[in-house]
Amino acid sequence: MEVVHKVLPNNEILRDLIQLVNEGQRVVLPVKGNSMLPFIIGGRESVELVKPETVAVGDVVLAWINGCRFVVHRIIRINDDQVQLMGDGNITADEYCPLSDVKARAEYVIAPNGKRRYLYTPQRLRFSRFWSRLLPVRRWILAIYRRSLLKLNIHI
Repeated sequence: MEVVHKVLPNNEILRDLIQLVNEGQRVVLPVKGNSMLPFIIGGRESVELVKPETVAVGDVVLAWINGCRFVVHRIIRINDDQVQLMGDGNITADEYCPLSDVKARAEYVIAPNGKRRYLYTPQRLRFSRFWSRLLPVRRWILAIYRRSLLKLNIHI
């Protein structure tokens, strides 16, 4: 008997995950890419998503942006019904979506060993605010981080 494997598009899988979140389930989503460095390491860590009762500047969310793709990024501004997002590892902010397209809020980062880190401790919130002020020099800090601390498996 031949086994057939079907590969589902990411957007289709994420829509199913969002349905579970809307039903009140906590969902673990592996993160890809480096856009959330140094707080979330893509390819190694996952985020635990919950249904957002409310969202605020500083929250890490799963959002449908530009009408074409999902991202896990941090909210940097909310104006009325418009949300501006940016990955912590990015150096420009050009992602926008309506508030209704914020589909889930990340509460925990989960390391490969299963250790969970809450994203909103006072210390992490202070560090993320400080990190946002480093935008002009973030490119060089991230380069050093990728070349040294990331290879040593050191997490912030």
